[in-house]
Amino acid sequence: MTGLAIRPATAADAGAVHALISAHTQEGRLLPRDLPEIARHVSRFAVCEVGGVVKACAELAPLSPRLAEVRSLVVAKDVRRAGLAARLVGELRDRARAAGFESLCAFTHEAQFFVRQNFSIVPHVWLPEKVTTNCLSCALYGTCGQHAMLLPLREMPRYAATPSTGRLAVA
Repeated sequence: MTGLAIRPATAADAGAVHALISAHTQEGRLLPRDLPEIARHVSRFAVCEVGGVVKACAELAPLSPRLAEVRSLVVAKDVRRAGLAARLVGELRDRARAAGFESLCAFTHEAQFFVRQNFSIVPHVWLPEKVTTNCLSCALYGTCGQHAMLLPLREMPRYAATPSTGRLAVA
């Protein structure tokens, strides 16, 4: 794909982001978001341009000091299956790490996509920040059918047996 660029969204991108989200909402995959809300949070979005046109977007939404969410991940129909969603999730993962978040979550109908990005399916109750911030006030609460996904951002320590004692120690 030529002319591909992933970059932070600017105020000028709010309309294009809103149009992408609205089209995806009509497909029944996202909850609606209005333009003023998107404009307020546009700096949290990353966009993917193809040939100078915004064709994909995703938001890094902080839920707590330790947890951020991938929200409103949308790719235009004409460029789907080109790896843009994975690139956007990678961009948001890098931003989340740089901002000091411990974990990244997503709520999705497309669990397999997020599993391929190293997220795990977890019980919704593991993400109370998301449930209390968004889910409890949602008309679809308890019936949306979305999977809760979680990706730890900190490297877990690796343990190995110490040769002299056989005890586990951080490698």
